[in-house]
Amino acid sequence: MRDQLEDALNNQQFGYGQAQHINQVELPKRFYKAVDVARTDDGYVVTLDGKQTRTPGRKLPVVVPAQSIAQAMATEWAAQEKYVDPTTMPMVRLINSAVESGEENVPAFRAEIGKFAGNDLLLYRADAPQELVDDQELHWDGALVTMARHFDVAFQPTIGIIHQPQPASTLTKLDAALEGQGLLSLTALVSITGITGSGLLAISLLHQLLDADQVWTAAHVDEDHQIRLWGEDDEAMTRRAKRRVEFDTAVAVVDALRA
Repeated sequence: MRDQLEDALNNQQFGYGQAQHINQVELPKRFYKAVDVARTDDGYVVTLDGKQTRTPGRKLPVVVPAQSIAQAMATEWAAQEKYVDPTTMPMVRLINSAVESGEENVPAFRAEIGKFAGNDLLLYRADAPQELVDDQELHWDGALVTMARHFDVAFQPTIGIIHQPQPASTLTKLDAALEGQGLLSLTALVSITGITGSGLLAISLLHQLLDADQVWTAAHVDEDHQIRLWGEDDEAMTRRAKRRVEFDTAVAVVDALRA
């Protein structure tokens, strides 16, 4: 029964960011009753009726270093009712994705965050309308100044979308800011980078230079400006709410591993 569940979840692309809307009749049925968190020599695991969970694709054992992460996963497993719906399990999907990607992808994840940071959302400014210019300055300038002071770096923002290279020394120091981050942390930071469009915001969050709400607000300056102009779109707001869940999940992983 466990293999059937894992195969079904794999067929439904149970990895992080890959879940899609599935008709409930196509979802695997919940077969387990008890969900628990157990400590092992390697870390913390979630058990379903006493059996440790595994990833759906490569069927690797899922072990995490922080009890709070395991508890969040267990809560998602326990919340499933008649069917197991991966779209309601953001922590499980994020951790499964990290485990299946493997330690060999740590350098690539680190490079991905650095790539965003070198061509970052915060560095490309509008020249009009003035309200948007003011909002970008309000939420972005402070973040850049805080990072510049903390890491002893310089940034070169520009107006428009033409690429503006950042100083090589800045990029080197920003890469060093990710030194020592492991697979789970970097997977979460890549998620935050993708959701916000900013490697700088992800690094700021990691080093507690900005909190989660400040990062979220900074990432949505342009979008919020459009909402003020044209009003809210129900579908867009639904997508935004889902992104916030994924964002908060990734932030929780970063916070747990920092602690």
